Amino acid sequence: MSDVNLQSVLLEYGITAARITKIGGGLINSTWKVTDGKAAYILQQINTHVFSDPYLIAANTQSLKEHLKTTGSDYPLVAEIPTSSGKLILQKAEGHFRLLPFVDNSTTISVVETPEQAYEASYQFGSFTKAFSTFDAARLHTTIPQFHDLALRYAQFVDTAKNGNKNRIAACKSEIEAIQSHAYLVNDWQQFVANSEARQRVMHHDTKISNVLFDDAGRGLCVIDLDTVMPGYFLSDVGDMMRTYLSPANEEEADYSKLQVRPEFFEAVAKGYLQNMADTLTSVELRSFAKSGGWLTYMQALRFLADYFNDDRYYGARYELQNLVRANNQLALLRHLLVHEREFQSFVMRNFR
Repeated sequence: MSDVNLQSVLLEYGITAARITKIGGGLINSTWKVTDGKAAYILQQINTHVFSDPYLIAANTQSLKEHLKTTGSDYPLVAEIPTSSGKLILQKAEGHFRLLPFVDNSTTISVVETPEQAYEASYQFGSFTKAFSTFDAARLHTTIPQFHDLALRYAQFVDTAKNGNKNRIAACKSEIEAIQSHAYLVNDWQQFVANSEARQRVMHHDTKISNVLFDDAGRGLCVIDLDTVMPGYFLSDVGDMMRTYLSPANEEEADYSKLQVRPEFFEAVAKGYLQNMADTLTSVELRSFAKSGGWLTYMQALRFLADYFNDDRYYGARYELQNLVRANNQLALLRHLLVHEREFQSFVMRNFR
């Protein structure tokens, strides 16, 4: 999208002569930093292929904002700024947009490099969910239906492995076998969510490190990108942190030997998150803490390989094998996580039971 079109979007907010800088890294939405004199904002175009009803995003944020007012909480929720006519989501010919405040003296990081960063980020995600501990999560809209439904993702994979790109499927026998060998994780997940002690809470659902704001001293400030905030299970946030924080190599790494799991980073995640949430999680949830990493990593492997069989329709691809590389990357990480699962769970039970 050109800056000319973006300027017309910004006029709806009364912003003129703005400097616009593209912010990369996201797989779904398009994001820009907007500077207008001394004021700064974040402008985002919402991907309506993923978020079919973008108005639900703002409705959720407003519900949470109102709840914080009633509780007197000072949690720094980053909510949409209305247009001059009061719209929280702006629809233009080019698509749907939202404008957010840019948090002063804040920065983001793209890769977790130290246990301290992992601790600060996990503390922030735990603090976010705790801030809404008295909020009825059922009041939230589901912005992406069944987003972290492992049984659904497995069923979708099975379907694409039968009906997708025949040439790609034929060349991926070893990957399909690897997926099938870990199908027991679906049953484990189903048993967890069926348990009455598995609670639905206000969950972020996308806990990569770039969704945390840090100050100049490296301390976490708050979480951002609340478009995936929905009712969910704790495992969504903890599992995604394990998936993205514990290995020094990210999901784009094609040299799978670089994937590993660093125990000190898991301990940092557990300490940061459970400092806020240990008293809130049930015994069933606490006993499943370390399993969440395997569940979310397996889910992502399913999604990447299914997208590869579907000719990269969802995630897209900069090169032909990218989603296949991503799938194998996640399968390699899954194997490491499963090796460490008992050790990690023992750490949680020793320190937080």
